[in-house]
Amino acid sequence: MYAKSKFLLFVFFFIVVSDSSSQNFMRSNEWKKYKNEFTVGLGPSNFLGDLGGLNREGTHLSPVDLELNLTTMSVALGYKYKLQKWLNFCFDLTYLKVKGDDKLTKDIYRNNRNLNFRSRIFEADIRLELLYMHNAVGNRYKIKRTKRNRMKTKSWDITGFIGIGGFYFNPEGMDKNGKWHKLKPLRTEGQGLPGGPKPYSNYAICIPMGIGYHYYIDRKWSVGLEFNFRKTFTDYIDDVSTVYYDKTQLKNLVGPKAAEMSDPSKGAIPGATMPDASGGSAQRGDIYKDSYMSLQVKVGYILKKSRKRKKVKLRSKF
Repeated sequence: MYAKSKFLLFVFFFIVVSDSSSQNFMRSNEWKKYKNEFTVGLGPSNFLGDLGGLNREGTHLSPVDLELNLTTMSVALGYKYKLQKWLNFCFDLTYLKVKGDDKLTKDIYRNNRNLNFRSRIFEADIRLELLYMHNAVGNRYKIKRTKRNRMKTKSWDITGFIGIGGFYFNPEGMDKNGKWHKLKPLRTEGQGLPGGPKPYSNYAICIPMGIGYHYYIDRKWSVGLEFNFRKTFTDYIDDVSTVYYDKTQLKNLVGPKAAEMSDPSKGAIPGATMPDASGGSAQRGDIYKDSYMSLQVKVGYILKKSRKRKKVKLRSKF
């Protein structure tokens, strides 16, 4: 009797595990009918870089250094193609806005620096998405006038993804009169000028990585939540990277507005933006690359592959 109970328990466990890993498909190859999905995403975005942050020295890539007051919105359009039950290929087009402002931190050095920026980001990325799907099946055969007929299939998945993308950005800064100016043409750190660094590009590469949760309302619609963190290979999303350029030369070579936007410091720390005793320029930013992120609610529409009808050949009796 004990052995029989163990056998029945094993059978029950096997059925439950098989059902939970069925990926919302009753037959082993049924997932091939639902390979294509289009998605729309909407949610907040934020930035980690040189400006603003905590009321102390910033921590590289730390989410606790986020300035939540500068959270903005992002929107995305996407496409998923199911390579396997457990693997998706994804393509996304995303629009974000990011901001930073030294006025919002009480760290004395960054607050005295008094720099600010905003930038629109247009991003395209591809990524691979690994997923685990759970499926709880209700009444398969929909027998009329039974309680089980009211039970629905409850399916959800947890995903992890990583990929590669490219994006466009163009930082702007606000002057003391409240007017916004594009910062790259002002060469605020002497980019392309004698003794200065090379001009930076408005285009850069990013590595999107993150996690997601998706609930399948039925076989056509899904809704989920995705967190996407981008590590980038540029330090100029906020137009701040290296050291201060000589303001007199910048004024003579580019103009007075360039000198103003390169160093609007409050003067609370004497000599903070001036060359040191050895003649070396004062630090304006750090060496770490910028990053940004988004948290989006995503709605998906799943396409079912249409069945090809076989042509019936009619044979002539003659």
